[in-house]
Amino acid sequence: MAVVLSEAAAKQVKELKQAQNLPETAFLRMGVRGGGCSGMSYVLEFDTEKSPHDKEFDIDGVKVVIDKKSYIYLNGTTLDYVTQGLTGGFTFVNPSAKSSCGCGTSFSA
Repeated sequence: MAVVLSEAAAKQVKELKQAQNLPETAFLRMGVRGGGCSGMSYVLEFDTEKSPHDKEFDIDGVKVVIDKKSYIYLNGTTLDYVTQGLTGGFTFVNPSAKSSCGCGTSFSA
């Protein structure tokens, strides 16, 4: 399996990368860290440095990189971008999450 970006998420990542004037070599790094109200927090950031054990994906023209440990928790996850009223944000649809918090930024596996 892998990770999936919805069309809306891919579009938003491309727009953010352009708005921040990031170099062509910059990619989206997805990950998880300990913390948050459910035990683990999702991490999204732009990065330019990879380690030899990172998993790399090219999804609709967006380069996504996930470290080996995070991939265990993110395999099969869909990253979406949802707009509600005047605000929008990234959401994670993670089949590995046993529970998640109300804000959607943390989960337990």
